[in-house]
Amino acid sequence: MSEIELWKVKKGLMELAIAIGYLIASLGAFVAYWFSTGESRNTKFKIWGVALMIPISPALAFSIGLSYAISVQNGWAGLIMWFIFPMIFFSGLALLLVGLFKKEKKMV
Repeated sequence: MSEIELWKVKKGLMELAIAIGYLIASLGAFVAYWFSTGESRNTKFKIWGVALMIPISPALAFSIGLSYAISVQNGWAGLIMWFIFPMIFFSGLALLLVGLFKKEKKMV
């Protein structure tokens, strides 16, 4: 295999990894939407909090980080995923905690 062919294979695998990351994040959002349909507000907060923390934040941070690294053509730029992941994770944690500790208002 020549160097050019090897480079094309590596680029294809990188694009596949990015696509799989976006697919996992989209699938997690779809499942969270599906489970939260028709539920109470606090239950929706809990479902979306867990969904943001577990499947969405790592996959989305990975895909955004690699996409950015490829677009600026600098491998070190991919470390932006270490900043994106905690932001999404802690927003999911906040949603989960709101869902756990917020009291439901009773309509009279």
